Amino acid sequence: MQKYVCEPNQCAACGACIDICKKEAITLIDELKYINAVIDAEKCVNCNACHTVCPNNQPVTFRKQIAWYQGWSLDANQRRESSSGGFAIELGKQFIRFGGVVCSCLFENGEFVFRLAKKEEEINLFRGSKYVKSNPKGIYKEIKMQLKNGNKVLFIGLPCQVAAVINYVGTKLREKLFTVDLICHGTPSSMLLSLYLKQHGILEKDIKHIAFRSENNTFNLQVNNQNFEDPRIQDRYTMAFLSSLTYTENCYSCKYAQKKRISDITIGDAWGSDLADEEIKNGISLILCQTEKGIQLVNNLPFHVESVDLDKAVSHNHQLCYPSQAPEMRDFFFDEIKKEKEFDLLVAKIYPKVCIKQDIKKIMKKFKLY
Repeated sequence: MQKYVCEPNQCAACGACIDICKKEAITLIDELKYINAVIDAEKCVNCNACHTVCPNNQPVTFRKQIAWYQGWSLDANQRRESSSGGFAIELGKQFIRFGGVVCSCLFENGEFVFRLAKKEEEINLFRGSKYVKSNPKGIYKEIKMQLKNGNKVLFIGLPCQVAAVINYVGTKLREKLFTVDLICHGTPSSMLLSLYLKQHGILEKDIKHIAFRSENNTFNLQVNNQNFEDPRIQDRYTMAFLSSLTYTENCYSCKYAQKKRISDITIGDAWGSDLADEEIKNGISLILCQTEKGIQLVNNLPFHVESVDLDKAVSHNHQLCYPSQAPEMRDFFFDEIKKEKEFDLLVAKIYPKVCIKQDIKKIMKKFKLY
């Protein structure tokens, strides 16, 4: 009988169990539709460390907001190049200027991984949204070592990853740990992105840069600074993602999808902002502070900040209310994708009206009518 770290098919792939296991007895098994942390019974010594560090197995302390803002970088280039106002980039740079170390996700050697940044210029590597699961393997050990050495660490990641970091470092080291969670709708397996790219003739080893949002703040996949589609036409990886079709199983019952949050600061897009359309187009960060540590970080930041209607901001970010809902055709999609059916055709079959409109736009563009 197979032994799991947490409830089968509910693993968030945070990887904390792998880092804490001294016997290297744990493997993440990715089935596209769900991921499981599987324990090798022959190597396992029943120390229970993996169960203890796993966020799925431990109660989570959620906090109410004590301050809330919207704003954007004072640097027009930073704002334009960032996904939503540039708060995370500016915060990371300021944290380093004050002597801290920043940890977040970047694309390196064909995969999304977590790295530590100790220089301001390294923060730019973290820029941009990532609509896919990342690999935090090894980073928990590095964060704990930095904290033990007396360094302040800022961790920016998904709520489930923040929970894993908090569990891993323990209460004694938590004072110097600062956390920022991203408002997350859910994440697909990285293998699914690989499959999609491969079907379009692209291998990860050939990718130097990948982005999921364009500079004009539209949702579109870019590889090596080239759009998959015209910015006015959405690629089907992005379409499937925004339709909540492709997330792993755990995302649809995410306990972090609520107004109360786990981190010092929560950030995302300020959807529903009352500011001018031009400001919204340029990108506005929503900033929710749950702790005094969070407020301190915001107050020290050279960043344009305004008040925001919290209730309106929450209502326009459904992940601050409830998890994404699985579409009816999700099982069909994963059953067919495992048979190596074409990603684009499956999405077209599931969302025919939207895809037909997109295809018509492509034809019109070809004849310069669009």
